[in-house]
Amino acid sequence: MTNWYNTDLDRNPANYQPLTPLTFLERAAAVFPLHTAIVHGHIRRDYATFYTRTKQLGSALAGLGMGRGDTVSALLANTPAMLECHYGVPMCGAVLHSINTRLDAEIIAFQLDHALSKVVIVDREFMPLLQAALALTEVNPTVIQYVDATVYEDGGDWDGRDYDDFVASGDADYAWLMPEDEWDAISINYTSGTTGNPKGVVSHHRGAYLLAQGNALTTSMAKHSVYLWTLPMFHCNGWAFPWTMSAIIGTHVCLRQVRADAIWPLLAKEGVTHMCGAPIVMSLMIAAPEAQTTQLSTRVQFFTAAAPPPEKLLANMQSAGFDVTHLYGLTETYGPAVVNDWHQAWSELPLAEQATLKSRQGVRYLALEALDVLDPETMQPVARDGETLGEVMFRGNIVMKGYFRNAEATTKAFEGGWFHSGDLGVVYPDGYIQLKDRSKDIIISGGENISSIEVEEALYRHPAVETAAVVAMPHEKWGETPCAFVELRAGETVDPEELRQFCKAHLASYKVPGKIVFTEIPRTSTGKIQKFVLREQARELAE
Repeated sequence: MTNWYNTDLDRNPANYQPLTPLTFLERAAAVFPLHTAIVHGHIRRDYATFYTRTKQLGSALAGLGMGRGDTVSALLANTPAMLECHYGVPMCGAVLHSINTRLDAEIIAFQLDHALSKVVIVDREFMPLLQAALALTEVNPTVIQYVDATVYEDGGDWDGRDYDDFVASGDADYAWLMPEDEWDAISINYTSGTTGNPKGVVSHHRGAYLLAQGNALTTSMAKHSVYLWTLPMFHCNGWAFPWTMSAIIGTHVCLRQVRADAIWPLLAKEGVTHMCGAPIVMSLMIAAPEAQTTQLSTRVQFFTAAAPPPEKLLANMQSAGFDVTHLYGLTETYGPAVVNDWHQAWSELPLAEQATLKSRQGVRYLALEALDVLDPETMQPVARDGETLGEVMFRGNIVMKGYFRNAEATTKAFEGGWFHSGDLGVVYPDGYIQLKDRSKDIIISGGENISSIEVEEALYRHPAVETAAVVAMPHEKWGETPCAFVELRAGETVDPEELRQFCKAHLASYKVPGKIVFTEIPRTSTGKIQKFVLREQARELAE
């Protein structure tokens, strides 16, 4: 009997093509060739030029023998070269490995070896760092130096390959390679590696295509929006925004260094509509001297994906002309895959209630098939009561392929048919999730679970607190008790006991930090607080 599944309606070149974000740039250049694609200092490039240069880069890499599955590493700032790498590298079938420029030579050496890197494109500024790393590696990649014309007049004492010359050597009519399968790898990004060696997260063309479009829908990006690069492109491929902007024929405004005196003039001059970054970027902007700031003619959409910003910072950003939206995700989900989708009715609530709602991570992106908080033992959903803890888990096309050359970690991450984030959270009756802690950061005091995030939120309410980090400190009677490490705002002072009493007004007594330490809080190269360092300090304090 004939049915819909045996009528020989098969895939063919006319009705099926692998999904890849590379087609976004091809279309943008064909439809809007003269629209400004990239702004970087005095450099302004239209889409026709952007597309041509990426084809030349892909062609030149192919000339070096790069092909499907080869790794091309990039140690670059947020410059036009980094944008070109996001297209030119996969155009020859290779896999882009973006390196965090804040890492030390030893970690970079590990990544180059583990990723089997064959080519490294490096900014002149980071050449000494790369050379130190290469001295520790087993691989021997071809090195190409990019000289940023907005900073340097020449390549210094480098006598090797020059990036612009290398690009110019490529074929402007290069017939770039579509992926054989949309499951083909497009990039590899390494986790921060705060404990042990970092893991190489492999992303595919399909996921990059879907998240790039999902970004535009989630952020309500109109055609020809203008995006300021305050988010490092080496971080989860800039959350896929290098590809998103071609989909909406937008303008990239590059930024080598995240400084308030550079950000504010660009916001006004270029008519920036969207930007992303951690709360520290917001703090930097708000703390800028009045002479550096400017009155914005239109509101700017700011997307942040770290710990919930303090209520005061949110209020300051709103007054300064920014609409802040909270996102959440991991390297394993191509960056943010969860959004605090804001309801219009919530804007009528008191500011304190709005801040509480903004602190929730939210609901899944359109491009993500499933998001839930499950009991990791039973793999069943937790109660939707905003109180029952479980592990946040993801499922869908914007979840990584797996960890490169690490089958054991991949299998563990995908147990039960879900990606296990390692983050603990709750679900509210309306389906919005809220993170409560990393599983390793929960404090168990006298048998009671204490969320370090909850304690940190209470500390952030104090006007003198700039940054707070809470970890478990061993306790003879209770097993563990919260220990708070605090950075104060410039010019502010507060007594530890005064701060403890302040916490008592917002927390149950057993959640109040047993000890408060005023100190500079250690961070990773990406700005994340190194709680494993603080846990060790807390253990020493308890001895």
